[in-house]
Amino acid sequence: MRAKILVIIAILVGFSIQVLGQTVTGRSNSLFLEVNAQSTIAAAEDITITWLYPDNPTVIVDEKSVTIKAGIVGGDQLREVKLYINNLPTISDRGFSVEDEDAQEFDEFIKKDLQLSEGLNEIKVVALDASGQEKIFTRNITVKLPEMAVRTDRALIIGTDEYDEWGDLTNPVFDATTIEKELSEFYGFETELILNPTRRDLLSKIREYAKKSYLPDDQLLIFIAGHGQFDDVFTEGYLVAKDSKMHDEAKESYISHSTLRTYVNNIPSNHTFIVMDVCYGGTFDQAIARSGSRGGDEIYNELTKTEYIKRKLRFKTRRYLTSGGKQYVPDGRPGHHSPFARKFLEALRNYGGHDKILTLSELTGYVEKINPEPRYGEFGDNEPGSDFVFVAQ
Repeated sequence: MRAKILVIIAILVGFSIQVLGQTVTGRSNSLFLEVNAQSTIAAAEDITITWLYPDNPTVIVDEKSVTIKAGIVGGDQLREVKLYINNLPTISDRGFSVEDEDAQEFDEFIKKDLQLSEGLNEIKVVALDASGQEKIFTRNITVKLPEMAVRTDRALIIGTDEYDEWGDLTNPVFDATTIEKELSEFYGFETELILNPTRRDLLSKIREYAKKSYLPDDQLLIFIAGHGQFDDVFTEGYLVAKDSKMHDEAKESYISHSTLRTYVNNIPSNHTFIVMDVCYGGTFDQAIARSGSRGGDEIYNELTKTEYIKRKLRFKTRRYLTSGGKQYVPDGRPGHHSPFARKFLEALRNYGGHDKILTLSELTGYVEKINPEPRYGEFGDNEPGSDFVFVAQ
């Protein structure tokens, strides 16, 4: 930058100066000089930015996590660079990353991981020069999350309280019917209620569900209430069907937990949750079965919703919840549900709380204080981090 400089020399007494090679001598004289010079100060207008990402003024992405990359050039007088998202300064992490092959080309380099909000986000870089002037550069990133895939929640509800040889029970059909109604009316499940099935009926129905087609986020709940049995010789637990024989050492009229685990695990639903309110239900877990009744008197002792559900259903689910371990569990007073079913219904009737989503951890929180202690865990091809969600309508 060239400038015209006015130099006034006043009250010069008996001395001389050198100006552009000429000697000037005088007393009380004024001297006007015109000098052309290049400014060494980089003005804010001279600061430039190269956006590596986002490389267009406006971009649309389908996820919230992005990495901002930009290089700034401004010479020695570039004093400071700040990054803002929606007019809020980004969290300090002791400077921007320069571990990038492009960083050496610039005076300052930004490489910053950001979490955006759904919708429009303004990314702003503010550069300050030595005099404190600002140069502002902006980019707009719109986050448009993918729509949640159409999800079908199914529930196969089985209750048996009438038996050919075993003693009849009071509440399984009542429990199953009530739970089926809750899931259908308030959670949007496609439900099927099977009452007092024979062994053949029950296995045929499970086989029918194994033939169905399932989308990746579909869920299947299987709820079974009725009699259960445990055989110390085989160290195996069994479901008792309507036609199971009281005296059947070979257990041919029962459904073993081993068979049930295999059949349910092979149903091609990615997310399957089995709940059993039966005696010895905990022996569905082989570890409990190898370890050392209904009836009895000891009874009644924040993400968007779409994102949250998507996160919960990332991994394959094979989870179970039973009303007890290796022991009898109470049937409850007539017309009052079993203690386990009461707590299960209490969880459902909370309708997921403020977010309307009931997860497995929340569900088990309702039932874990029942006596005897319910058991829950995983089986088959379950993946770490799996879950099952009940989404209230």
